[in-house]
Amino acid sequence: MTTNTDAFFWYTLTPLDVLMFRDAKPFTPGERAWAGSTFPPNGHAIAGALRGLLQTKANLQIKGPFFCRDDQTLYFPRPLGFAATTPLLPLAWATNHPLHGQLLWDDSKPCPLVKPPGSASNHSSNDGDDDDSDDSSSGDSEIRYRQYLPCDVVLEYLKNGTIAPDAWPVQHEGEDQPWTIESRPHNAIEPGTRQVKDADGYFVENAVRMHKGWSLAIAIDADTHNQIQAQAQGHALIMRLGGEGHRVVLERAEPLDQPWQELQQVSKANFDKGGRSLAYLITPGVFERATQGKARCQAWPWEWKLAHTVNPNQQPGPLVGVATDKSVPISCRIRAKEDDTKSIPAPQVFAAPPGSVYYLESPEKLFQDQKKKIDKKTKQEVNNPVHNWRKLGYSELLWLPART
Repeated sequence: MTTNTDAFFWYTLTPLDVLMFRDAKPFTPGERAWAGSTFPPNGHAIAGALRGLLQTKANLQIKGPFFCRDDQTLYFPRPLGFAATTPLLPLAWATNHPLHGQLLWDDSKPCPLVKPPGSASNHSSNDGDDDDSDDSSSGDSEIRYRQYLPCDVVLEYLKNGTIAPDAWPVQHEGEDQPWTIESRPHNAIEPGTRQVKDADGYFVENAVRMHKGWSLAIAIDADTHNQIQAQAQGHALIMRLGGEGHRVVLERAEPLDQPWQELQQVSKANFDKGGRSLAYLITPGVFERATQGKARCQAWPWEWKLAHTVNPNQQPGPLVGVATDKSVPISCRIRAKEDDTKSIPAPQVFAAPPGSVYYLESPEKLFQDQKKKIDKKTKQEVNNPVHNWRKLGYSELLWLPART
């Protein structure tokens, strides 16, 4: 089998039952009764499941995971640069906005976002936090808005820089949330009695049950695709995913290949065009930097400097504003140095949530996209360690033109 080594091949992961993914918080029954959970799974969980299926430690690359409906439509997290259906923009770009000259803000941070001049209930929006109640006067407060947008809506968003109001209401069950949470209590009985143990005797876990017709979708690199196809021999594969040994059906999804390629082509064309642009984050964005021996995470890339400067010694960068939400904790495991057959917990990081939108004066690539970097000591080209985040599907951006 011959394939393009730069190509990605889409697969669906359809649960056979519920799924469980613990969050990053330490948990001991008895100390706290609820075992926290997270969904959808992160790239580390997906990569670990694939390596377990193929019985390999080899590097692999994935895109996603995203949601998929009826095995043929990709869904992406809604952009956070909207207040209900109204697009937001940085105050610096809204030159005729009434808040100009009246709004005080911390200029060491990105510019605050506002509704366009003339829209109802104009006010500033801090980091993209939106309040659907602003539209209650128009009579649509009972409308269920999509929290995940189908591929065709996202494609139009990339082409036009906006989303039509009639594209927001839920049209298919699950577009607001394609899963439900089932709480499952666990009891341990004291031997010889019918009583629950006083210590470590009770805790509750949350299981995820996906709605009918919905699945997860991932794209994998050509080498991994070839290995899966050689093992599948034309059949679907069963793969363990998450805790408690729960399983999913891993199946090739060719209908997803072309829509993804279209998104990538339009995104690249927007990037190459330049000018004021929006970067739309569709997977958790890990933007980490070590300072004074401590790692810090923030909601936007450290290499994107602010377009406005605080003092005359600063060089302006491309970043104007940010629409984001609370961070997503990412816990993963790494190979132990003394024994690479064992894994140990890695330090927790906090990612920018999918759906975050970045407003830039001009497009700027991520440092994570670079496979190689120059070592400061040896001046030689070496592998870029933070590129591993991109290999596992994190920090995936789509580019679109800014409409001001």
